[in-house]
Amino acid sequence: MISPAAAVPCQGLSNVFYIPNFITEDEELLLLRKIEETPKSKWRTVSNRRLQTWGGEIVSGALLRTPMPSFLCEYPNILARIGDTGAFDQTPQKAPNHVILNEYPAGQGIMPHQDGPTYHPVVATVSLGSHTILHYYRYQEESGLQDDFNSSVESPPTMDSHSRPIDPRPALSILLEPRSLVVTTDDLYRFHLHGIDDVATDHFLPHGPGTEPLTDSEATRETNPKCPIDRISVANWTLLGDSDILNTLREGGSLKRSTRISLTCRVIERAINPRILGTTRTPYYENSVPK
Repeated sequence: MISPAAAVPCQGLSNVFYIPNFITEDEELLLLRKIEETPKSKWRTVSNRRLQTWGGEIVSGALLRTPMPSFLCEYPNILARIGDTGAFDQTPQKAPNHVILNEYPAGQGIMPHQDGPTYHPVVATVSLGSHTILHYYRYQEESGLQDDFNSSVESPPTMDSHSRPIDPRPALSILLEPRSLVVTTDDLYRFHLHGIDDVATDHFLPHGPGTEPLTDSEATRETNPKCPIDRISVANWTLLGDSDILNTLREGGSLKRSTRISLTCRVIERAINPRILGTTRTPYYENSVPK
């Protein structure tokens, strides 16, 4: 399993793990170049951002597999390295078999949402090019939360697709550095939402003193009405790998975003063998690591 040293302090919530410098700067540049070289036909535009989908399409809750691009399954071996962390050890695949690549221009985010029950309840995300702030949200009414886990891919910021009100105050906020890996697991995946604010600059409350982690109440967006609403604290500041970013947080400074590419890596345990499509045979569901 992932090293306990990578666990983000988040009292009362299930584990989220943060690994800085998961890839090197040279590997990041290679990935960005390979992504830029992909055919325009692979890009799809949604909500003012672009995305690519790799590994296959989801059909009736199963994955209709298609080949992964070489930049994901060969050097720098992103999928295998994510598998090596142990994040997906509870799946037959042991490594991600589905990747959504999102491009976020500065100032562009994504509304609070849940990923839904098709995926194994673990998601691993690699960030390229820029930092961002990932917020996790609770529903305002906790009762019955575990009885309904069929949210849409994207939800409005204050209501989900079943008109369930969302608490606008994040339950947890973490800073994702370029080249980092974040792994969200268990109940934090199943029963919380996650989103990114539409801001071009992130402003922080001072982080400290020393290297002690913030308390659970401090590791959320500032709620004091005398403080600017956009000044935030992040729970993983003691795990950050970039000394300049860490100093900015200690001083309560600001960080400007630039274009960020995210590789959102998940497992769909049921995979359809595409060779049987077009036949009268019953679809064969297979478990396999992406080739």
